Amino acid sequence: MNKEFPRIITFLRKERGLSQKQAAANLGISQALLSHYEKGIRECGLDFLSRAADYYEVSTDYLLGRTVQRSLGDVAADMPESDEIHHRKGNMINQINRKLLMNTTTVIFDLLAQMGSKRLTNVASNYLMCAEYQIFREIYCAEESNTQTMFSLDQGRYKNLTTASMIQDLEYAGAVIEREKLALALSPDIISGYFDKGASSLFNLIQFSERNVRNHNKSDN
Repeated sequence: MNKEFPRIITFLRKERGLSQKQAAANLGISQALLSHYEKGIRECGLDFLSRAADYYEVSTDYLLGRTVQRSLGDVAADMPESDEIHHRKGNMINQINRKLLMNTTTVIFDLLAQMGSKRLTNVASNYLMCAEYQIFREIYCAEESNTQTMFSLDQGRYKNLTTASMIQDLEYAGAVIEREKLALALSPDIISGYFDKGASSLFNLIQFSERNVRNHNKSDN
């Protein structure tokens, strides 16, 4: 079985706030067997894989870690019509990732609005703007003949400067939350009920980001 399966099936159970006993009963297996699946001690059969996909309302590819999209329906709901795709530059991955980021950004700013802190919203905005600035400048500067007149930060220093700024923003965000005593009662169920499609994008982004970080750490070791 794919090595991602134990982690994902555990994540889906916890996301719903289910105990192993509850999930095992609903899936028609013993708690001990589900524990073995979640720890990667035993491999499940195709029958259980299909049953788990139906139960958690995800695709088998998602359970196996082959895609960050929970179901084909998630992708289709966010995608433009096929004719529109055909006339746009970029492939389907481009379109999916764009929707993923757009939906998640909407969730973040809705949560910031609920917290009601102008300082926190400004810090979060600065952080996200710096991230997009970095990527845009990498793309723009890939062609050496492109003029640099639109930029004021030195070409050789902007990466370190913007990264340092983002680290400061993240630290300041934590300080603002602590100083202003900002907090929201959240859970996967609350987020799903409030944000609908945005929640799916957020959960996928979390899974993809954490997997990406782990893979980078492995490659560095």
